[in-house]
Amino acid sequence: MRFDEILTNDDVLDGLWDMHFDECTPIQERTIPPVLEGRDILACAQTGTGKTAAYLLPVINELAEGGFPENAVNCVVMAPTRELAQQIDRQLQGFAYFMPVSSIAIYGGTDGYTYDQQRKSLKMGADVVIATPGRLLAHLSMGYVDLSKVSYFILDEADRMLDMGFYDDIMQIYSHLPKEVQVLMFSATMPPKIQQMASKILKNPFEVKLAVSKPAEKIKQSVYICYETQKMPILKKVFQDNPPSRVIVFSGSKLKVKNLAREFKKFPFKVAEMHSDLDQTQRDNVMLDFKAGKTQVIIATDILARGIDIDDIEMVINYDVPHEPEDYVHRIGRTARADRDGRAITFVSPEENFRLRKIEKLLEKPIEREVIPEEFGETPQLKEQKSGKSGRRNSRGVSSGGNRRRGGKKDAPKPESKSADTKKKPSDTAENKNGQQQNATDRPKSSKRRNRRRNNHSATSSVSANPSTSEAEVTK
Repeated sequence: MRFDEILTNDDVLDGLWDMHFDECTPIQERTIPPVLEGRDILACAQTGTGKTAAYLLPVINELAEGGFPENAVNCVVMAPTRELAQQIDRQLQGFAYFMPVSSIAIYGGTDGYTYDQQRKSLKMGADVVIATPGRLLAHLSMGYVDLSKVSYFILDEADRMLDMGFYDDIMQIYSHLPKEVQVLMFSATMPPKIQQMASKILKNPFEVKLAVSKPAEKIKQSVYICYETQKMPILKKVFQDNPPSRVIVFSGSKLKVKNLAREFKKFPFKVAEMHSDLDQTQRDNVMLDFKAGKTQVIIATDILARGIDIDDIEMVINYDVPHEPEDYVHRIGRTARADRDGRAITFVSPEENFRLRKIEKLLEKPIEREVIPEEFGETPQLKEQKSGKSGRRNSRGVSSGGNRRRGGKKDAPKPESKSADTKKKPSDTAENKNGQQQNATDRPKSSKRRNRRRNNHSATSSVSANPSTSEAEVTK
């Protein structure tokens, strides 16, 4: 379905036209019409499918049509991290390019000047407030924020916010909203606690579930079964065979990220680290250099696992297996965005093998095993988990055997099937970029842009997209 078939405001359509966005992704096609009808939404779809545009576009379409209070907050968007809040704000500015819709990103870790700017915007009534829960509550406690006229309350990455312990904060913010507020809840996974919150704040919601907890099909996934000491030598070999241009390496702790960053300094390319010990300015500089191509590799904790929208990340490497299967989906979802190809490599030590089993259970399929060259020495030989009487698994993730007797001879573990990896070149497609905003008088009138848009596109019939297909996420 095309955007001009479901959105009504010409200024919104002109902004999408100039950003070269014409067709909806499945999540947008399924959610935008009920949002415009005033329905509450509970939407779940895999990362990279366009959830941000699915809630921003109908909201700014309605704001553009008018009828909302002036000098008041009309929409509140909750985000788990400052990086995601900033990204949503940038996307909103792109979509509302030709519209007088004001917005402000509210998050912590700023200086006094930024805090004062946030305070002034909240007092004056920005149309759309994108905020992290803790910082918005801090402003609310000062008594100058009025949320009594809010028409839309949106939770983005709701599962992540609950994982971070924001449930009470969200419910406290919700208590300041009018009872008739329209609530839109978007998430990449649907754990029971999301259902519990939805039952408390959603009113007869329209539910959309597309490929829940599954990564995009265009991601080539593989694992290296190796000892912990073999991970770095194998990773060096991977980078020698495929010099990185835009890669994220995930690790389980900020201490390990720092250690890996020191080790990576020996590589002939620019490396940066991302973790919670960096202040906001340092984080911003890391992301700007990464997007500009000045940095080829970022070594990060799960702070980058969600909400970071860079279209052409060629590879994601899990140096450590994530603790939760859903975190694996979010990590590798940083690649293969906007309908591009991508690659995800995971290093699995014997101690982490049980986590791999949980991931494969979630994916409902095994992940391809990479062949490790003999030059790296002997590798772990782990038994595949069998159904039925397969025996218990020990702490190292190795099956203990179902009928083993005390003192009996142990069977030698059988190696897992392995297949060679096929190298893929990263996509050369460049990121879409928007130019600087011009004065409205310097640009063609809306009617001319509208005619130009319609003349350059032939009418197409509405088609139903495959829900399991990973579609391009609409980004600035």
